[in-house]
Amino acid sequence: MTVVERREIALVDLLDRLLAGGVVITGDVTLRIADVDLVRIDLNALISSVNANVPSPFEALEPQEEQ
Repeated sequence: MTVVERREIALVDLLDRLLAGGVVITGDVTLRIADVDLVRIDLNALISSVNANVPSPFEALEPQEEQ
């Protein structure tokens, strides 16, 4: 085995790396009985850490203060 194959990483370190760069999760689940689709679930998720340098997409939705 090489060093890369034996390398272990803690779960918290893995989550830290994923959140630092961001992760996109996409998936489809279909519940089917007797060739009839009963339930379909589509998942699209973006998971990222909060950063003060990145503007919030929700700032445009906040009510503006009257002057």
